[in-house]
Amino acid sequence: MVIESVNVIGLGRVGSAVSARLDERGVERSDHAQVVLLCVPDSAISEVARELPPGPWVGHTSGATPLSALDPHERRFGLHPLQSFNRSGDPTQLDGAHAAVTGETDEARETGHELARLLGLEPFDLHEAVRAVYHAGAAIASNYLVTLHRAASDLFEEAGAPPAGLEPLMRRVIDNGFELTGPIARGDWETVERHLKAIRERRPQFEPLYRVLAEATAP
Repeated sequence: MVIESVNVIGLGRVGSAVSARLDERGVERSDHAQVVLLCVPDSAISEVARELPPGPWVGHTSGATPLSALDPHERRFGLHPLQSFNRSGDPTQLDGAHAAVTGETDEARETGHELARLLGLEPFDLHEAVRAVYHAGAAIASNYLVTLHRAASDLFEEAGAPPAGLEPLMRRVIDNGFELTGPIARGDWETVERHLKAIRERRPQFEPLYRVLAEATAP
């Protein structure tokens, strides 16, 4: 399938970047397009889908929402860009990111793959039954990274250290292929206990978080 026209509904973080990329590629934007892509909040997908006339392919960009949310459309698919987007609408945010494609037929999956490639994404197939598990993994990698940065920044501020120093450290961990270093990697449990004692005294709200993460990190 060659996709020549797409109607993007929703101009939030994802929709604005998708729209800009389609404009770059010279894809026609029309109310009577071959493909309608819903880039709306998860809670709005079903309502918007019901208002669309049948005929074109209809897809959504949600990571966890089932395809049944696109009822009554039978020509449907899911395309979830595995990326964190800002509000700039910059289409380069799509470049090289992966995209989970879910479809109930070969044609649906082929349509999702073709649209993903058109957007500059690397598509892979994702079965409907495991979408929630997949999306939980994505949330851990992205959302909880924010939580960890906030917690680490709070502890740095308590120590009078600059939180800005954390970003190069976190980026280097990624650049090093997530190789584990530090006291847990060395089996230095005395240092871990010193961490816990200091946290308990200075920022006790972080002790449960540290304990859970230490247990999950230990080999």
